[in-house]
Amino acid sequence: MIDSQDIIKQLETKLRDYSSDTKQQNVGTVEKYLDGVTTVSGLSKAMMGELIEFENGSTGVVLNLDEDSVSIILLDRATEIREGDQVKTTGKLLSIPASADLLGRVVNPLGLPLDGKPGLKKGVDMPLERIAAGVVAREPVDTPLKTGIKAIDAMIPIGRGQRELIIGDRGLGKTAIAIDTIINQKNAKKEKRVICIYVAVGQKQSTVAQIISRLQSEGSMEYSIVVAANASDPATLQYLAPYAGTAIAEFFLEKGEDVLIVYDDLTKHAWAYRQISLVLGRPAGREAYPGDIFYLHSRLLERSVRLNKKNGGGSITALPIIETQAGDISAYIPTNVISITDGQIFLENDLFNAGIRPAINVGISVSRVGTAAQTGAMKSVAGKMKLELAQFRELAAFAQFGSELDPETLKQLERGKRITELFKQLQYHPMPEQFEVLSIIAVTRGYVDDIPSESISRFEEELHEFAKKKQHVKTMERLATGEKLKDDELKEIDKMLSEFKKAFSA
Repeated sequence: MIDSQDIIKQLETKLRDYSSDTKQQNVGTVEKYLDGVTTVSGLSKAMMGELIEFENGSTGVVLNLDEDSVSIILLDRATEIREGDQVKTTGKLLSIPASADLLGRVVNPLGLPLDGKPGLKKGVDMPLERIAAGVVAREPVDTPLKTGIKAIDAMIPIGRGQRELIIGDRGLGKTAIAIDTIINQKNAKKEKRVICIYVAVGQKQSTVAQIISRLQSEGSMEYSIVVAANASDPATLQYLAPYAGTAIAEFFLEKGEDVLIVYDDLTKHAWAYRQISLVLGRPAGREAYPGDIFYLHSRLLERSVRLNKKNGGGSITALPIIETQAGDISAYIPTNVISITDGQIFLENDLFNAGIRPAINVGISVSRVGTAAQTGAMKSVAGKMKLELAQFRELAAFAQFGSELDPETLKQLERGKRITELFKQLQYHPMPEQFEVLSIIAVTRGYVDDIPSESISRFEEELHEFAKKKQHVKTMERLATGEKLKDDELKEIDKMLSEFKKAFSA
């Protein structure tokens, strides 16, 4: 894979060579300034994506090339720009300085610290826009990225290098799933560490502050980076934020690291781009979005990748978030992002209101990587549960019309209710995989069939405490390896479950 620094140097050399004929051709004049966008005449040698300097010290990026002028989006709150001001090209591409110093920090899309701590050391300049790795440099996704959420790890597994969309209405817990996944990465001790990047686009400052506070209290900020372009920031910064987060992710990718990046959320990102495009005078299409709105997100999400060993073996896993209106997933932006991603986690209002949280509809949610992104242990126990849950959903639809049901059907309905109950999980409480597997074994092997649905969560909690006892340490360590369970190991787990069941019933 070509080194990103070589690409930057080659492009910047071409830019400088191209724009160094005469000084007059590199200098322009501000014709118009409106809503963070300036129209400049005279920059005959300017190029798309080039950094531009204003005489008051402000900077901008070329985003439109017209016949007689260029349109530049500003990167800061430049209220002092006036008609007639001088502008000059720099011959540089827009990039963000990235280094290991960013870990534990909060920065804006230009790499400037927002956390009040001392400034960052000069890092490697990573281009915000970059062509994604080719097919030859990639490798199939087969290593799990464990979220710690039972419903996802068992039914909709996510692999390192995958793009899994989280979609649903406002206030259903989309961000909570992403934050739980980040918190759960501290459990990845035996595997390669996962660096987490949380990109906040158009969120309230108080919301971002709460998320940072939660990550700090959970001890997760030490391997995390927050890139924030808040609702009060210019649309320009909100547009650049996801690309800045991805550029930082690519810095670690080139070092062979595994990275998880959360885009929260791409709906607001599309709004910011629509706002910029309308000011730039680009033709508005469906829902007033410009014609290249699909490309806005496709060129971003295509950069999520699992590289082969020849290219370092790193990965970028993306969790884009999309907010729907009244559950309408057929709207323009949701359908666009669904078609780009490798799977979707759908959150539903009805499930949320029924007390099933996380409110994941496991019936229509899908992971296109499937069981390839599961450990042997999870694969061996989750298969039976998927079948039982599918049967439950089908029977539940018919059961509401019939009054008399045979014992076998009733048994399947009761089992399905308990599996649904098992999937309930408290926010900010991701679960290590060995305990997820233990819970699934307990429900699929009939240990909770005679326990009332309302007592399932207490049963699970007490079971996990019981499993932490000295005599069961080896069994739990065996489950933690993730290897497929042998018959004698299942017998050992059955023995432990039977022992606990007696104590629980008593």
